[in-house]
Amino acid sequence: MKPIKIMIVILLLSNLLNAQQIIWTNKTSNYNLPSGIEIYEGSRQSPLLKIYYVDADLNNPDLCIRPYISSTNYSVDNFNDIVGAYASVNGGFFGGNVSYSTVVYPSEVKAANVSSVSRNSKTYPVIRSMFSMKTDRTFSVDWIYHFGNTIEDIYKFSSPLPYTNNDLNPQPVPLKSNGEKLNNLLSGIGGAPVLIKDGKINISYNEEIMWGSGVGYDNRDPRTAVGYKSNKHVIMLVADGRGSTSEGVSLIELAQIMNDIGCYEAINLDGGGSTQLAIGKSYVNSPAGIRPVPTILSVVHSDSVKSISKPLFEKIIDTEDNSVVKVGSWFESANAGYYGTSKSLLLTRGNGANFIKYSLNLPADNKYEIYAWWVSASNRCTDTPYIVHHKEKSDTVRVDQTKNGSSWQKLGSFTFTADSNAYVIISDAATSGTYVTADAIKIISYQNVTDVNYKENKLPTGFYLSQNYPNPFNPVTTISYGLPLEGPVELKVFDVLGREVKELVNQFQLSGYYQVILNGIDLSSGVYFYRLKGAGFQEARKLMLLK
Repeated sequence: MKPIKIMIVILLLSNLLNAQQIIWTNKTSNYNLPSGIEIYEGSRQSPLLKIYYVDADLNNPDLCIRPYISSTNYSVDNFNDIVGAYASVNGGFFGGNVSYSTVVYPSEVKAANVSSVSRNSKTYPVIRSMFSMKTDRTFSVDWIYHFGNTIEDIYKFSSPLPYTNNDLNPQPVPLKSNGEKLNNLLSGIGGAPVLIKDGKINISYNEEIMWGSGVGYDNRDPRTAVGYKSNKHVIMLVADGRGSTSEGVSLIELAQIMNDIGCYEAINLDGGGSTQLAIGKSYVNSPAGIRPVPTILSVVHSDSVKSISKPLFEKIIDTEDNSVVKVGSWFESANAGYYGTSKSLLLTRGNGANFIKYSLNLPADNKYEIYAWWVSASNRCTDTPYIVHHKEKSDTVRVDQTKNGSSWQKLGSFTFTADSNAYVIISDAATSGTYVTADAIKIISYQNVTDVNYKENKLPTGFYLSQNYPNPFNPVTTISYGLPLEGPVELKVFDVLGREVKELVNQFQLSGYYQVILNGIDLSSGVYFYRLKGAGFQEARKLMLLK
């Protein structure tokens, strides 16, 4: 360690020892929160500080932790309200509406940590941190690198690359052979640097190349952090700064505070004007600047992370599989990001005479979720038809293949019969763009066969309208409802001004259970409401389209 750095560390440690103790107050009673979530406020007079954290007890099976990402930036209070989370903090680093930090949803990678940064007119490969939740409801902080666009391509390393402050020599690009595949990953969010690792303060500021980024090491600033205790409690913390009531904290202080709270591992998230903690549509802290962000980390009900349980059935069908039927002159795309080993296929849009058919060959009658994988490009069609043939009917889901490529995108949930009539077709009958593209299809189910059969054989005892899933969505979501009586039924979608934008159902229906696919491909991002009317019953729910 260089002498100057030693002196700085000694001075900072001296300041920490001389700082007054933070006085913590439990503020949970000020909020309407479910069991397992507590809110704490901390303060001290010297150095002046206001600091807050959420303690979420993940031993409660009804609670979960997950990130959200949007192509539209929102202040955290609005973002938290839109997604219906209990509490949220700002996510990792970003520029404009692009996340430079990992965002992992169940089954898909929505954004990746930067693989390199530019310093001293050179390109520096970099391994950076991620806070993650596993499928068994445990947590970890890892140094990771993305070798591709899927969860299977995320590898963890025992340490970041061995950079020093203002290092003049870029390290070689990381190799898979030096890392380890990160298994059982459910969701995660990236940041930098690591604050605590394996129960010890370990600030990897230099190794993660935070120097030159604008994220200071020893200056006091607004900061955000996330960590976890060994007892499955997750801590989401914000420290105010740049104001008359709080000076903020350094990364050294932030690590020490997370350690004092009892975190076994922790990372720093974005700070400064992004530092925000919200419950409902209200701030807990007093943010400096209230900078809109594209990502948040939230405490939610477990229903918002449906994949918290492993699927009881999962199957992937790629275009090279023998069961796939190809009609027309499909050809391979040169673009990277395809699923598996076979390249994605392209075909000029047409009139529907050409297609690719995936026979699902399912093991039993059941409810299944269908996902599609494609490689996006500017010359793709914006309304490529995916025709899903399920129980005695077909639904056409149109997707914009210029966006959201190289990841699993949900087409919807459907009840299939275990026969030859269960299939998905990608048709060339698009109307906008040059090429339709085909790659892999994934089918998963979380239900036992008996669950589906029981529900289908027993009529609803009353009207109900379920929350759409997924929510937020892009561009397709499923709305489920139940009718105890036959009669005329209306299901419509309205914008926030009350103007009708979609009519999904307007017909006589028998009593029973129904699912409708809403495709928002022609709608703008924002909040909408869907309303069910029938036989004197009327109910509306809010949904969110994020493009």
